[in-house]
Amino acid sequence: MSEIRVNKLIDEAGTGAVELTQGATIPSGKTLSGAGSISIDGNISIGGTLTYEDVTNIDSIGIVTARTGINVVAGNTSIKGAVEAVNVGSYSGAILTLDTQLGTVFTHDLQAQPVGVVSITNFPASANSFHTVTLLLNQNSAGTGNTTAATGIGTNITLTPSGVSGFTTAALVGSGTTVTLSTTAEDIDVISFGIHYNGSGTGTAANYKTFVTKNGDFRLG
Repeated sequence: MSEIRVNKLIDEAGTGAVELTQGATIPSGKTLSGAGSISIDGNISIGGTLTYEDVTNIDSIGIVTARTGINVVAGNTSIKGAVEAVNVGSYSGAILTLDTQLGTVFTHDLQAQPVGVVSITNFPASANSFHTVTLLLNQNSAGTGNTTAATGIGTNITLTPSGVSGFTTAALVGSGTTVTLSTTAEDIDVISFGIHYNGSGTGTAANYKTFVTKNGDFRLG
C-alpha cells in the first residue's frame, strides 16, 4: 500500500473539490470533522449509531430513539404499529394509583381489594389538554366490589399532575358522580377517565375537570 501525504486537495483547475471516483474509506477510530457542511444527493447507509442534534425532518424505516422526549409544536403525529403496555394499578389502603409515566392502560382485581380512591398521577399539565386513562376492573367472586354510591368509581379521585401537588375531585358522569360496576362475578368493566386542564394554573383543582364512563361488563368464560 502506498501513501500520499498532503495538507490539502483541490481539483486541477484550482477552483473546486476533487472527485473520489471509487469512494472513500475512513479507518476505525478516525473521524470526519470540520466546520463546513456535507451535501449529498444520494442515500447514506450507517451500520452503527447516528447521533445528531437540531434535525428538522426524520424519515426512518427502523426505530428512532429520542433521548429526552419529543416536542410536537404543530401538525399531527402518526404512530404506526404502536403497542400499549397494560400496567397493574398500584394498590394501597383502598387507594388505586394509576401512574401515567408507566402508560395509560391499567388493570386491577377487586377480589379483597375494593377501591375507595382512584389516584391519577404524573400526567402533563398542558394547557387545554385532554388526557385519557383506561382502567380494567375485574369484579370479585361475589359480584359486590364497588357497586354502591359510597364506593362508586369516580366519587373520589386524586389528581397529581407532573410537578404539582395532588388534589381531590369527583368525576363527572351522567347525572351523578359514580360509575356502578357489574354485579356479575368475575365480570370485567372497562372504565375510561378523561382529564381536561384549562391552562389557568396547574395547582388549582378548579382548573381541571375529570370525566369517567363505563364501556364494559365484558364477561369471562
